[in-house]
Amino acid sequence: MLNKSLLIRFLLMILIIVQVIIFDTQSAQAAVDSYVKRYLEAETPVEIQVNEQGETKKFSAEDLSEGKQIFAKNCLNCHVGGANLVNPSVSLSLEKLKGATPPRDNLNNLVAFLRNPMIYDGSDYTFFCRQVTENWMSQEVVEKMGAFILRAAQKADAWAN
Repeated sequence: MLNKSLLIRFLLMILIIVQVIIFDTQSAQAAVDSYVKRYLEAETPVEIQVNEQGETKKFSAEDLSEGKQIFAKNCLNCHVGGANLVNPSVSLSLEKLKGATPPRDNLNNLVAFLRNPMIYDGSDYTFFCRQVTENWMSQEVVEKMGAFILRAAQKADAWAN
């Protein structure tokens, strides 16, 4: 009887270990958001402009999906679908991002804005956008969010309209 009990415990432990390994492997594979695949056309890595010189950086569908989740968690209250509920005349459209001072239509400038938010003409701080500090979001994470915003502004027809 004792051997049977030990065998059952041993088999249960093996089953638990196998499940942990399987579930950990599955969770390590980032899910790709269907919006990112369909509307941002990002099934393969896409190039996002990094600076005014035209340099680019590639972002995967997983990166953009993570950026979308971060945007949804932190920015969606004021920027539903790329709109700007606080100042409706200044959306997150590519045209408006380009027209800002300095322009926010590349990754470096958009990240700089997120780190130190200024009003549209760049003349003063804005109190409506929360400053994204290094303690809050790493450079990699804020770049993924910026890449999502820029790609949505480029590809999603309904974004900011």
